[in-house]
Amino acid sequence: MREVLRTNDPVLLSFAQNVLEQAGIEAIVFDVHMSIMDGSIGILPRRVMVADDEASRAEYTLKSALTQTQDA
Repeated sequence: MREVLRTNDPVLLSFAQNVLEQAGIEAIVFDVHMSIMDGSIGILPRRVMVADDEASRAEYTLKSALTQTQDA
């Protein structure tokens, strides 16, 4: 598995998961329960992971989606 995004922004995390799901790319979020270690204040970033063979397509899909939202 490869990391395609690392963030502690819950909105960006949700957006990325949705974009990848709509593209048919299975994504798994790692470190969701690490908030227990940081006192549930959201300091530690979560990682969006995809299969190695989907990583390039996932990165391209996320970059395209983020660019579209910034242009809007």
